[in-house]
Amino acid sequence: YPGDGSNGANVLNVSGVIRNDIRSSFGGLSGTAAGIPLTVNLTIVSASSCAPLANRAVYLWHCDRSGNYSLYSSGVTNQNYLRGVQAADSSGKLSFTTIFPGCYAGRWPHIHFEVFNSLAASAVYSNKIATSQIALPKATCDLVYATTGYASSATNLNGTSLATDNVFSDGAQLQLATMTGNVTDGFVASL
Repeated sequence: YPGDGSNGANVLNVSGVIRNDIRSSFGGLSGTAAGIPLTVNLTIVSASSCAPLANRAVYLWHCDRSGNYSLYSSGVTNQNYLRGVQAADSSGKLSFTTIFPGCYAGRWPHIHFEVFNSLAASAVYSNKIATSQIALPKATCDLVYATTGYASSATNLNGTSLATDNVFSDGAQLQLATMTGNVTDGFVASL
């Protein structure tokens, strides 16, 4: 459910998509996704040298706490929240403010992202240079899914594992976020 024009809707060229806080809809749409606060800190590095890559743009998106994707899922087709683009700094670092995503049937809890050479390049999905997902650790998921609004996520999480997930089953070590925080103050996921 990318919303990048490759499969239906395209938010990459909508005014307001370049932003840090992705909890609310933008570009003339209104609505805010509820859930446990989450900050996603990413460092973009070269796959061959691990050297930081300055000024690369990242498009990040994920489902809401009910497991629905804005623009695609029933009840939220008129929303585009939990989607945003921003550029890394000179050290390859960037940060998104969002909510902890839910877990839907058949998938491990995750966050999608695409990397582009620049903000200008990020307006067209075919310019992406990498696509990946961030896996969220089970211990943190268990804490979040025990809170109000995440009940279906707890049930869905019990029916899957990283080993059975169709994306992470080949090994998630490089995609598993490091987590800090708590359900009261929110969490920070770093990758």
